[in-house]
Amino acid sequence: MQELVIKIILAPFSLLYGSLVGLRNAAYRLGFLKSVQFDVPTISVGNLSTGGTGKTPHTEYLVRLLKDYINVGTLSRGYGRKTEGFLIVQTHLTAQQAGDEPLQLKRKNPDVMVAVGESRAFAIPRMLMQQPDLQTIILDDAFQHRAITPALNILLSDHNHLFTDDYLLPSGRLREWRAAYRRADIVIVTKCPTNFSVGEKEKISAKIKPYLHQKLYFSYFDYGTPYYLFAPQHTFSLGEEVEILLLSGIAKTDYLKKYLQKQAKTVHTLEYADHHFFEQQEMEDLKTNFERLKNEAKEKTVVIVTTEKDATRLEAHRDFLLQHRLPIFVLPIQVAFHFGEGAIFDQQIKDFLVQFR
Repeated sequence: MQELVIKIILAPFSLLYGSLVGLRNAAYRLGFLKSVQFDVPTISVGNLSTGGTGKTPHTEYLVRLLKDYINVGTLSRGYGRKTEGFLIVQTHLTAQQAGDEPLQLKRKNPDVMVAVGESRAFAIPRMLMQQPDLQTIILDDAFQHRAITPALNILLSDHNHLFTDDYLLPSGRLREWRAAYRRADIVIVTKCPTNFSVGEKEKISAKIKPYLHQKLYFSYFDYGTPYYLFAPQHTFSLGEEVEILLLSGIAKTDYLKKYLQKQAKTVHTLEYADHHFFEQQEMEDLKTNFERLKNEAKEKTVVIVTTEKDATRLEAHRDFLLQHRLPIFVLPIQVAFHFGEGAIFDQQIKDFLVQFR
């Protein structure tokens, strides 16, 4: 009831926001604002809502799919970084310099060009100057970046927060009107349950009503074996005898927590805002919480689990974490598709590149 009242109060602000977004989109549609296209194929991975749909894991999926066959690069704004302007990300940089998600991508794919820049229209020519043989550029979180017209537009929507059921900011999470999904060539419903049924697929398909030019897919996260933050060769298997202290600074942790609760005895959480840079006091809090759980756990094993994205920001506290021997394990993640449609998706991407003009 309280949530409904808040939405009603904020509704006028959402209408004002939506009007401004609608005017901007109309200006691009009518040609008053110019959108740039490039000779190199660009693939946009984005969403209509504010974070938490899995853009970076899906970008990484595309990188893994293509990098053995063509020269592929990625470009994002580098949200949360303390630097400005165009930057080619290197593995030795920090999350403060490059942004947590671009740094994560680069370290997992050191042979791939990863760049950040607030203006994608200016950043793409810079990338091509640096690496003229680039054959594809993947744009992370660019659905609302109308200054570029991508050759292929992929829209993501969280299974538990479908854009069809959401509202415009600030009463909801949408960054533009629901109808904007018509710009997408591919729509992926992400974070689906692992036991996702055909019946639920049909129900969501009827809600979204994809256009004739759109293909609809359903994906989920396939988590791997956690590895030690400062020595990835050392892994740790979860189980019923394990208690987890989850340290996270990501959007929407429900999907992650639900997975971990099936893998361990108990899951305790320390949650912060998306892209949060951890302070020294928060590391002290982590140590205190871990030691308390360890003392209470009796014969249970207590470990700290974090995400790959959070791991890039935790490196700033390496000395403290090593000094106090805090067992922080990173949970790796990959995207997988339901109903055996991963191969169909892969082929659609390859066909698009072959047919690109």
